[in-house]
Amino acid sequence: MAHRVGRRKNVKKGFQFTLMAVGASGLGRTTFINTLCDADVVPKRECDEPEMAHIEEGIKIKPYSVEDGVKISLTVVDTPGFGDMIDNEYCFQEILGYLERQYDDILSEESRIKRNPRFRDNRVHALLYFIAPTGHSLREIDIELMKRLSPRINVIPVIGKSDTLTPSELADFKKRIMQDIEHYNIPIYNFPYDPEEDDEETVYENSELRSLLPFALIGCEEEIVVNGRKVRARQYPWGIVEVDNSQHCDFAKLRFALLSSHLQDLKEITHDYLYENYRTEKLSRSAENLAEGDSSQEDHHMRMREEQTRKEEDKLREIELKVQRELKEKQQELVAKQQQLRDIDANLVTVQ
Repeated sequence: MAHRVGRRKNVKKGFQFTLMAVGASGLGRTTFINTLCDADVVPKRECDEPEMAHIEEGIKIKPYSVEDGVKISLTVVDTPGFGDMIDNEYCFQEILGYLERQYDDILSEESRIKRNPRFRDNRVHALLYFIAPTGHSLREIDIELMKRLSPRINVIPVIGKSDTLTPSELADFKKRIMQDIEHYNIPIYNFPYDPEEDDEETVYENSELRSLLPFALIGCEEEIVVNGRKVRARQYPWGIVEVDNSQHCDFAKLRFALLSSHLQDLKEITHDYLYENYRTEKLSRSAENLAEGDSSQEDHHMRMREEQTRKEEDKLREIELKVQRELKEKQQELVAKQQQLRDIDANLVTVQ
């Protein structure tokens, strides 16, 4: 999918932006969202009871809202057991169905003669897909999910809990993931730019962000003191990993791209490209179904006419047979009367 190139635009107060986070349990989605918003937006899941561990909860789609300088509507997808279930088809259908229902709501509102002034646009503008830090390559479920969802949403791949990999392992893992994405022709949001049309700042910024794909993320809501200042960081026996330090992970640059520099571009691509494609497909299917319905109705009328003709022909044949029977009876009566007259004539001759 070739995305339209969008110039960098500043975010104004009051923008509504909807973000979706998808990935297997244990990759830090909840911590990332709370770190992103600097607030306890998404409650942490309680640990499952051991005796209930064998039960597959299935996918859950939960929207949360938060104020963060601009009005941001965050749609967080909780997917317990995602990728571990025997059949993950249900997960794909649920997420895709959710995205398309938001498009259907817009399409329905646009079709109204009188628009609802309080209508809320809940279309999802970006999807962060959390990839497990295996250090190998994309799994089949990763490839399938991103390919299925990319026609409906701007997919941005990220690596959850990237601090479990060494810098060299992380660099190699990123390279293999992008090779897989290119090999399987997965259309992700790759921070598009046009060197001939965009200014140098936009080209430089987008080129840098593109080189970071997939973004290496670390989430942490707790603060510790480092060199006399409070920072959000994870402390390990071997050292400290700072969430907002671009030398440690890509969190700060992804946050700025999502909530500032590329927010408007993601919204425009969602409306002008993804939604318009869905709208065209939907209306085309409706027209085809209507045409098939008209054809089916015409066939039905034709069958009705044929049935009526057959009934009329049967009725005519029945009338014809009835007339023939009556004519035959009249002929038999006439023959009988003629015979009676001949018998009377014969009797008269005998008497004379």
